[in-house]
Amino acid sequence: QVQLVESGGGLVQAGGSLKLSCTAATVFTIYTMGWYRQAPGMERELVAVTSIGIANYADSAKDRFVISRGNAKNTVNLQMNRLKPEDTAVYYCYAHLRGEFYWGQGTQVTVSS
Repeated sequence: QVQLVESGGGLVQAGGSLKLSCTAATVFTIYTMGWYRQAPGMERELVAVTSIGIANYADSAKDRFVISRGNAKNTVNLQMNRLKPEDTAVYYCYAHLRGEFYWGQGTQVTVSS
């Protein structure tokens, strides 16, 4: 079992920025990590993923969000800029390791207009 711990959510005004961080506790090296989000009444959707140095973004995140691996092992960050009210959601970190997907507990991001 791999535990993921997220941090960095909160309340921000539209146009502002937030940085989310996630650390996975495992002795193995995780090559694929990313972020999903789920707004009230909506399905969970992919925001961004990084795998072996290659990043992919949802259209809604392109040009505003940047995903990166942290300096510490098995960490991933999501820098979110020019936030919009429609970015309001619970953001979940995930890791893909040895054929299994692991999820964090989620962190709330609220963008006020």
